[in-house]
Amino acid sequence: MNKQEFLQKLGQQMSGLSSREKEERLNFYREMIDDRMEDGLSEEEAVCAVGSVDIIAGQITEEISPAETRQPTKRRLKAWEIVLLILGSPIWFSLLIAALAVVLSLYVSLWAVLVSAWAVFASAVSCAFALLVAGIVFLFGERKLTGIAIIGTSLVCAGLSVFLFFGCKAATKGFILLTKKTALGIKHCFTKKEVA
Repeated sequence: MNKQEFLQKLGQQMSGLSSREKEERLNFYREMIDDRMEDGLSEEEAVCAVGSVDIIAGQITEEISPAETRQPTKRRLKAWEIVLLILGSPIWFSLLIAALAVVLSLYVSLWAVLVSAWAVFASAVSCAFALLVAGIVFLFGERKLTGIAIIGTSLVCAGLSVFLFFGCKAATKGFILLTKKTALGIKHCFTKKEVA
């Protein structure tokens, strides 16, 4: 029997194990066979040296306790718990909706601040461009000093817009990361955790 046949047969006999546990056991025996082959044994000799599939599967089955093979049962609500849930629903349901509304309004407010920051950036860029055009018009007109001052103000707005761009970009990345983590947290609340 070669290594692949051995592992396939062993995997079939470990039907009571979870897929993760089964894969860990198969990897263990795969490495054991590989180690023996590195020591100079042929593949068939290495498989024979590991032992019989039936004996190994029997040992693995004996190692598994009944608690590990049992699936957790869902807890059923008792009658008095159901009655309390129904009678208390006007209170807890309205409090739940209020809490969700507060959380949602805070989240929307954060995004509104971010949109406002991007609007300020766009305004700074627009002002820089408009002041540059106005300064050039004044510079070639009769008010040269006013034109120079307006061009200087245009450069200040352009510099501020560069800082605003990097700040808005970082804030956007942060809010997107916050949104992803919040969505994953909500998802984990509603999904079942895998039992090891």
